[in-house]
Amino acid sequence: MNKLFIIGLPRTGTTSISVALLEHFKVAHTAYTKHAFELAEVVSDCPCFSDYQQLDVLFPESKFVYLQRPLDQWLPSIQMLLNKMLCSLNGQAYVNPILKRSFEQTFDLNNVDNPLDGTHLTTCYQHHEQGVMDYFYGRDNLLSVDIGQADSLPRLLGFLGLQHSGDKQFPHLNIGKRVDHWKEIKHPNKVNANAAGREHRKFFDY
Repeated sequence: MNKLFIIGLPRTGTTSISVALLEHFKVAHTAYTKHAFELAEVVSDCPCFSDYQQLDVLFPESKFVYLQRPLDQWLPSIQMLLNKMLCSLNGQAYVNPILKRSFEQTFDLNNVDNPLDGTHLTTCYQHHEQGVMDYFYGRDNLLSVDIGQADSLPRLLGFLGLQHSGDKQFPHLNIGKRVDHWKEIKHPNKVNANAAGREHRKFFDY
């Protein structure tokens, strides 16, 4: 395996799966530099959910995990997150340009009157899911999983060739209005999303 990319949308459990995988891999929850991608063995969230096709080309033989979540649970959660972010995304405060691009592209923020509209966000979720399924159709390097299901962690570890012991399940993080639990995590395998390398904080040219 080259890399593992978690390509579920925000609020589908990207933080929970990232924390669970820290015991096995170097993990970046969001990555905004080439060097962060070089350092990490697992990258989740932004920009993976928008850039999975480019990452598939850049890192051949990688594996991908698409995170599912029931729409009746995901909608209020993503509406809460976007409501917090819209001022920054609209230019009223600094936001990383990679993050801004990923959200604008995935949620079509520049072409809709109300980005929080439930019908619009449902369409965005379904469009993203269909795009993932179409792109990986007939391939064996994608796992689709709902981390709320009891068998989700064993399925993930099996997909990665790892052993699962006991009845351990994914941690439930960023519940309710929490959005930044990852910042509180202290672990030697945690990778800085803005890690600077020889090319400083340069991103890919795709």
